[in-house]
This record gives sequence, structure tokens and C-alpha cells, in this order.
Amino acid sequence: MEFLVNIASIFEKHGVEFLKATVLTVELTVVSLLIACVIGLIFAFFKVSNIKVLEKIANAYIFIIRGMPLIVQLMFLYYGISSIFVLSDFAAGALALGIHSGAYIAEIFRGAIQSIDKGQMEAGRSLGMTYFKTMRRIILPQSFKRAIPALANQFIIGLKDSSLVAYIAVSELFNHALSAQAYNYMPLETYFVVGVYYLILVLIFTLLFNKLESRMDVGKGKKHDKVEVAF
Repeated sequence: MEFLVNIASIFEKHGVEFLKATVLTVELTVVSLLIACVIGLIFAFFKVSNIKVLEKIANAYIFIIRGMPLIVQLMFLYYGISSIFVLSDFAAGALALGIHSGAYIAEIFRGAIQSIDKGQMEAGRSLGMTYFKTMRRIILPQSFKRAIPALANQFIIGLKDSSLVAYIAVSELFNHALSAQAYNYMPLETYFVVGVYYLILVLIFTLLFNKLESRMDVGKGKKHDKVEVAF
């Protein structure tokens, strides 16, 4: 009973701040994913190109990012970026998260592009289109459609990973939880509350992405699973 009373007290005292932090968390996740998509698409092109130097650069980037813990990358990129450019904590955090997620999204796009039948590229070229025009008008639209489930899961992973920017003073959900528990001396209840917020966000976005999949008929004509929650 005391546990429930404490939780109610936390909602009463910190509810508004938690809502503001939730909005900031979503904004941070969306911005970082957009950055990651741009980076991922560039390195995906490097991977599928016939230019060995570009392919090696992409492989090195993906290997380094995947081989290091996110918190190490976040600190390194944050202090590295801040020493070169004057950026807000939010901008630096979003850029660092985007660089991290970009390595995973590069492989998502690479796999989606290579899953398109090679005959479609040949058909586009036979119609007089350039390589890049064929990519833009034929290959990429289909690739993006096939990549939606994996991108949705990457978004959810990024949503949870965004909690680490609390350590560079970005006032998102976990940062506010750290401040709240230091004020109310109820760490168990406070972390329970912030966990509920994250679960609600994951549920909402999972449902939204599943609806998007259905509307775009992703996987139509073949067996296809819905977006899985990446816990």
C-alpha cells in the first residue's frame, strides 16, 4: 500500500515535468532517427557500390560503431562534437545517437536494396534511365517499404537508448527520474514510474508502426510478421 501511495505522490509532484520530459524524449528519438536514416542511406550506397574504397569505409564505420558500447560512443562523440562545434546538449545528443543508429540502419537499407530483384535495375536501365534515376524511382521506394519493419524496431530501440543522454545533461525522461529520486528519496518508486512511461511509449509506437505496415501492405502476398517490440 505504501508503494502505491508513493507512486501517486510522484505523479502528483512530478507529473507535469515527466510529461514535458516525455515530449523531449520523443523529439530526441525522432531527430536522431532522421539523422541516422541519412547516414545509413549514404553508407548503404557505399556497401552496394562497386567501389572498393567506399565499401571498406562503410565496413570500418559499421564495425567500429557496433563494436563499442553506446555509452562510450556517446561520451566520445559528445565531447568531440562539443570541442569542434558549439551545439546545445539536445543537438549534440541527437547527433551522437544518430551516428550510432546509422550503422544499424545502413545494414537495414543495404539488405533492403539487395533484396530487390536485379532485373528491375536492368529494366530501368533498358528504358534509358541512369543508375541513380533507376535507384531513386524504382529501387529505393520498394526498398524503403521492405525496410519499414526493421526501421520501426530500430526506432523503438533508439527510444530506449535515448535514456543514456541523461548523462550529458539532456532533460529527457531518465534524466528527470534521476533528479526526482534525488529530491524525493524514493528511487524504487521513481524508477518504476519512469519505466511505465517508457512502456507506454513503446506500446504506442508499436501500434502506430503496425498500422503503418498494414496501410502500406508491407509483405503483401507473402508471410510477414508484425513489428516486434525490441525489449
